[in-house]
Formats: sequence, structure tokens, C-alpha cells
Amino acid sequence: MISVTELRNGTKVEMDGGLWECLDYSHLKMGRGGAKVVTKFRNMESGAIVDRTFNSGEKLQDIYVEGKTMQYLYKDGDDFMFMDMDTFEQVPLSPTLVGDAAKFMKENTEVEVAMYGEKALSITLPNQVILKIVETDPGLRGDTASGGTKPARLETGATVQVPLFVEQDTLVKVDTRTGAYLSRA
Repeated sequence: MISVTELRNGTKVEMDGGLWECLDYSHLKMGRGGAKVVTKFRNMESGAIVDRTFNSGEKLQDIYVEGKTMQYLYKDGDDFMFMDMDTFEQVPLSPTLVGDAAKFMKENTEVEVAMYGEKALSITLPNQVILKIVETDPGLRGDTASGGTKPARLETGATVQVPLFVEQDTLVKVDTRTGAYLSRA
């Protein structure tokens, strides 16, 4: 158990029958009354965001979330199949759990999966991935006075804006957090 005054951004707790991550907190000291802690939590299973206010003496049940390295293997129907790199066990994860990370995952990509017991909570991609451009318009010389961009579709199906000089079948580095082009690989 931890006191609500010990909450920090990223602290994971169990409350109201669910698993929650603290996104924001502030400690308010009232003039006459007791102190209050105003928090914002995100449900780790559904993604819902809730604002809660606690008295300073309240306690919450903290949880331990373990990070496991897993490798993305393939898509089986709607589910994404991952392999635990320690036990070589194959685990299916739902599209809602994978979320936007699917746009930058190709086969054999290693990801970090946050686990609570045997339950997967979220996945984290590497900050940069190298992907191949499968479709883009040719960039014409002299199109712009300064550097311009054009859309390019990657092998995973995602679309990113790339400079005009980048051609089809080029390998590019993409930032998975923002979805932005970084450089040619």
C-alpha cells in the first residue's frame, strides 16, 4: 500500500477493481481544512481517463508491472502473435492492446510488453524502426524553393511525410513515437 501523497507520474495502482496509471497529480494544501491530492488516472485495460481527488491520508494498492521482451511474429486473423524471448511461448494479443503500434511493426520486431501477472497491459516499440517505402510519387527537381515533403506508404501500411529526394524501395528510419521521418537508412 502507498499513500496518495507518494503518487508520481507513471505510478501504477489497483483501485475500483481495475489497474490504473497515474498521469498527473498535484498536492493542494487548504487554508483551514486538510490537504487534498488531485490526480488524473488512465485505466490500463480500457484507456479511460478519470480525475480523482483524495484526502492526504488515504492509501492505494500499488502493483508491480514487469516488462518482457517479446518478438512480433505474424497477424492471425484479428490477433497479433508474439513470442516470449525467454520461454519461446507464443502469446496472442488483441488489436486494442497493440493499438497504433501496429502501424510500425513488421515481422521479427522486438517490443517491450508490460505484464501484470500473466496479463499483458501495453506494448512499447523501439524509438526508431527501419522500414521500406513501397509506394511514393517521384519528386521533381525544382518543385519548391525550400525543402518540401511528399507522402510515402511504408511496408507496414503506415503513411509518413518524406523529403522529395526519397524514392520508392528506399529504407528509411521512422520515429515510432511521432510517426515522423528521421533519415534514410
